[in-house]
Amino acid sequence: MLLDADESQLLLVDYQSRLMPSIHEGALVLRNALRLARVAQLLEVPAWGTEENPLGLGENPAELRALCRTTLAKMHFDAVEDGLTPLLRAPARAPQQGGNARSLPKHLQKAPQSRAERNSIVVAGCEAHVCLMQTALGLLEEEFEVWVVTDACSSRTERNRDAAFDRLAGAGAELVTTEMVAFEWLRTAEHPLFKQALTLIK
Repeated sequence: MLLDADESQLLLVDYQSRLMPSIHEGALVLRNALRLARVAQLLEVPAWGTEENPLGLGENPAELRALCRTTLAKMHFDAVEDGLTPLLRAPARAPQQGGNARSLPKHLQKAPQSRAERNSIVVAGCEAHVCLMQTALGLLEEEFEVWVVTDACSSRTERNRDAAFDRLAGAGAELVTTEMVAFEWLRTAEHPLFKQALTLIK
């Protein structure tokens, strides 16, 4: 199964100013997050951010925030607990106004349905074993497909990062890399935005 850009959303978790200096390979991880966000913007994949206790840990870099539709401030390690799911779910469809919809008795009219039109959540962030992992597990419980971008995630130690990846894979998340995501979103060198995307990837 490959990622589909039309069914994907990107979630970037807690690349915050007071956290990143302590993160293993922090500069590389942040560069990959920015690459992901730029490719997502080019291919019209919605991108979202989170910040854990921003008063204490600072904000995400301005460049990253600018590439996200919204950055959710949170106090729970699992962003789902602080209202992430409604951002990712498509809004309820408005009742149809035309045709026979009005003439049907209310009890026979179909209720508006909320559904995730973009059910594949590509997620990356820090710390991998805390906020990233708990948020990814929360998304799995919400029945999203979760794809964890391993080279855009880290923790203060490699051991904690790797333990998070093991646990997430066991829970059903797909482990991918930044370039895997980008090339799966593109699918072909004949994609009209391939050359622009390639510049961002490299």
